[in-house]
Amino acid sequence: MKNTPIAQYTQPHQFEPLLPQTGLDSLRERSRAVIEQSLRLSGAVHPDTIATLRELVREMNSYYSNRIEGQSTHPHNIGRALRRDFSDKPDVARLQRVALAHIEAERALESAAGGGAATLSSAFIQQAHAALYSRLEEPDRRTAEGEAIPPGQWRTKQVAVGRHEPPPSSALPAFLARFDQVFARAPQFEDQLIVAAAAHQRMAWIHPFIDGNGRACRLQTHCALWPMSSGLWSVSRGLARRRDEYYERLDAADAPRQGDLDGRGNLSERELRRWCEWFIGICEDQVSFMTRMFHLDGMKTRIQALITFRAAHDKRIRPEAALPLYHLFLAGPTARGEFQQMTGLGERTARKLLSDLIDTGLVTSTGHVAPVRVAFPLDALQFLLPELYPEAASRED
Repeated sequence: MKNTPIAQYTQPHQFEPLLPQTGLDSLRERSRAVIEQSLRLSGAVHPDTIATLRELVREMNSYYSNRIEGQSTHPHNIGRALRRDFSDKPDVARLQRVALAHIEAERALESAAGGGAATLSSAFIQQAHAALYSRLEEPDRRTAEGEAIPPGQWRTKQVAVGRHEPPPSSALPAFLARFDQVFARAPQFEDQLIVAAAAHQRMAWIHPFIDGNGRACRLQTHCALWPMSSGLWSVSRGLARRRDEYYERLDAADAPRQGDLDGRGNLSERELRRWCEWFIGICEDQVSFMTRMFHLDGMKTRIQALITFRAAHDKRIRPEAALPLYHLFLAGPTARGEFQQMTGLGERTARKLLSDLIDTGLVTSTGHVAPVRVAFPLDALQFLLPELYPEAASRED
């Protein structure tokens, strides 16, 4: 494969098949199981807790998607960027701005996906690219060669990606139209992951933008999975943790047809199916991981361990905080007085404890008399959600 000449693609039939045609029963069985498990996740805890976790996952998505591109910044720098606190080091500040743009773009695109937009369409990936790059000033949106990246604009020049030469710019409309014919419609329930996987690979194959194709594809895929994930798990996390294999699998699915038993299209149906199998496996891992994290007995134990550790190292934190914190995780926003009563401490001591929990970031509130909510600060994740975002516990870059 490595020594074959670069193929020229000018007609849409040349990137068929767009979906695997064989082995569908096993793919659908796995896909259905993942979807059903994912849908159960959103019923595991209070909606307010879900909303808090969703913000954490959105930060994590930014980190991992940019890490895939070799341009990530430390999670703590992302947190600083969300507070508009940018580094005085130009390179770090630029990566902070890219991370912040990704978070804001993802939030906006999720709203479109929740509103019923056809996420697996050329119009949506154009919207995704524009949502990301329009949030950056021109110096922050340049290729490695220094060329400006116009937000949401199809490329107007030919490019090569390794051994793959995508369709020329003049042929993009035809390829994108064919993509829309296949993908821009609601799939059957058990086909959702299969379709999302195939669309991700084939859109990357088209490579419609001069740069930023990977980020835009992952934003599109995230939004396509949104109806089942509710933003509670991250396919980008799974892809980033197997980055080299991700690129290898994408590349393998570009392969031409290998004989009469490899489908009827110009490209390999076998390799496309293998890509879909691998992608579904990534989703399986991520959903199973978050299911374990949401297990109520496990969360109770982890909260207890966190408070025990904090109490041993910070005299402001008392063991009595564990029970009301677990209540916040389960029940959502709670009146301050109720939280203080659950500690079993005297009024003044309980009030001081709650104030200290807010100061340390374990509890949050919108005002001095507003209800309190559970929070997931980066320095507590190694206890509360171990291995979810281990980079957050590492030393800053």
